[in-house]
Amino acid sequence: MRIVHFRAAGVSLALDLAGPVPSVLHWGADLGDLSEAGLRALADSSVVEVPHNAPDVPRRLTLLPGEREFWSGTPALAGHLGGRRTTPRPVLVEAQVTGDTLVAELADEVTGLRIGVEVQLTPQGLVRLRHRVRRPAGDADPGQPYELAGVTALLPLPPRATELLDFTGRWARERQPQRREITDGSHHRHGRRGKPGPDSPFLLVAGTPAFANRTGEVWAFHLAWSGESHWRVERLPESAPVLGGGEALRPGEVRLLPDDEYVTPDAFFAWSDRGLDGIAERFHRYLRARPSHPVRPRPVIVNTWEAVYFDHDLDRLRALVDKAAEVGAERFVLDDGWFLGRRNDRTSLGDWAADPVVWPDGLRPLADHVRAKGLEFGLWFEPEMISLDSAAAREHPEWILSPSPGLGAPTRQQYVLDLTNPEAFDHVLSAMSTAVSEYGVAYVKWDHNRELQEAVSRTKGDAVAVSAQARAAYALMDQLRVRHPGLEIESCSAGGSRIDLGVLARTDRVWASDCIDPVERVMTDRWTMQLLPPELVGVHVGSSPAHTTSRRTDTTLRFAGALLGHAGVEWDLTARDEEELAALRAFIAFHKSIRPLIARGTVVNADVPDPATTLRGVVDEGAGRAVYVWTRTVTSPAVLSGQVLFPGLDPARDYTVRIVSDFGLPQFHGRVHSSWVRQALDGGIVLPGAVLTRGGLPMPTLAAQQAMVLDVIS
Repeated sequence: MRIVHFRAAGVSLALDLAGPVPSVLHWGADLGDLSEAGLRALADSSVVEVPHNAPDVPRRLTLLPGEREFWSGTPALAGHLGGRRTTPRPVLVEAQVTGDTLVAELADEVTGLRIGVEVQLTPQGLVRLRHRVRRPAGDADPGQPYELAGVTALLPLPPRATELLDFTGRWARERQPQRREITDGSHHRHGRRGKPGPDSPFLLVAGTPAFANRTGEVWAFHLAWSGESHWRVERLPESAPVLGGGEALRPGEVRLLPDDEYVTPDAFFAWSDRGLDGIAERFHRYLRARPSHPVRPRPVIVNTWEAVYFDHDLDRLRALVDKAAEVGAERFVLDDGWFLGRRNDRTSLGDWAADPVVWPDGLRPLADHVRAKGLEFGLWFEPEMISLDSAAAREHPEWILSPSPGLGAPTRQQYVLDLTNPEAFDHVLSAMSTAVSEYGVAYVKWDHNRELQEAVSRTKGDAVAVSAQARAAYALMDQLRVRHPGLEIESCSAGGSRIDLGVLARTDRVWASDCIDPVERVMTDRWTMQLLPPELVGVHVGSSPAHTTSRRTDTTLRFAGALLGHAGVEWDLTARDEEELAALRAFIAFHKSIRPLIARGTVVNADVPDPATTLRGVVDEGAGRAVYVWTRTVTSPAVLSGQVLFPGLDPARDYTVRIVSDFGLPQFHGRVHSSWVRQALDGGIVLPGAVLTRGGLPMPTLAAQQAMVLDVIS
């Protein structure tokens, strides 16, 4: 028997290599430094009984579960060769352990495939699982492809995981949580939008009963992939549940000939005994440890979209730049509307050159003015799309990702550009690279506003191209950054429809939603930051009424909502009075003062029984400082908010609690404040950490759609 035991960040992963395929003995709480005898005991204790009317050998769930193990759920490997070779029986032929990673090589005499399984326990306690499926040279029937239907990454869950959390949503209302009980059968989510979509499961979480932000044991799955995917929790009467998923392959999408190989997207699994915040902390630490993670302070952005829309005028934009510089912004982003003939959303995608009618001297006069004011220049593109009314479509109709017999209906007046076509790929790469060089672009807002439907490549005989399109988009980003080191990219996709660790491997920021109504963004941002650290999430101060909801809100709520993230402004500053500009200037100054905290701190979410209120914050690594935002979105049945615990602080310290009034105060519902609130408004009150973390504070009752910022310093 050979058992591999990985340990990191309070997590143990124990793998048994004794059978034909490695199996998981334990994934969860750290088991300590087990001796060889202890590992043998772990293996012995993991053998289940053989009940009546069951296989004559104990069932064991491997890293490639299938029918050979009497697994009646979703098989890890599915496919066929001309209707044959459908019952894989992989056998371990080689295993290498290097540091925190196991690489197992398996041979399957039934399918003729070689399968590599790579399992890593990262220093942050995440399990990363990747599969490689290769058809060796010299296989029988060399002219007939092996049709790979799917490869699924699955890890076992203990029976005490009885509840399930995942997400749904729509445009401008992404990442809405939904919970249910785990029952027998399959909870299966299949995304067929060509991208994750606004209803993406995003993070699939199983947990013990009533798990919450700070309590409960939880297990989570995320797929680092920007194409189509499937996610599942399955429980059979004869076995404990499993958790996982993988890329969703369309029929005929992966056809392996000898020497061909398919590599799955990385599947990430996380465990926590500290509720959802413990899961978030593991992912945040993992992302922050990447060599590509942005380390300099995130520049405050002014974006032009909700300020001017398509109404591009050099003088007006220069005036907006001037105001941006005055309030302390550091990056100016010219959004949609700058390129050839683009006066509305029905034309010009694919023609990535400055419109000579609006920009007779190109974008250089604006870009130079932006830099003269001390700001970086950013530019909007939608590289994966094409308009029928464009030179690109007229000259190259074969570049449209659509069946040859004819186009389907457009979405948002546009179609998808076939990036799997080398000519189309080179056209976009060249145009973008030219613009980045010519105008000194430091930042690209990369949009992707429609789904992929009937996504077949005309130049490849109408072959399905969903997976290939996602990989081509990755390659386009990668090559652009190779040509322009230091270029930053934001992943925007009709708002928050492409947010995953696959696209984050090559981007520096995500746009969580096209809705910047702060009432809506409270939950969207909270759940986006369940996976991503706040410095990667764009949060903007918008106008009132909001562009997407027509809701009117106070500036105090809009400022507080944009505080804990990568802050920006999407507001016509040239139309603001001096009082508004002064408040915005104070907001930006305070945000800059806490940027190091945001970029390195731990995100915390209090468990508050009233769904109308939230307390979210960021606490620095030593628990010496924290900033919290107390928010009320609607009224509540209860009159008073009651005692609220402040998570993340050190009970052994004293803290000065100050209610931040730099950029305004919320409307309080009560007439007379409690003593602590009065003192916190008047310079600060010193309170024991034990009171804040274990007793809690009676929070002031805010009026609906209000927020209060608290600065807590030891």
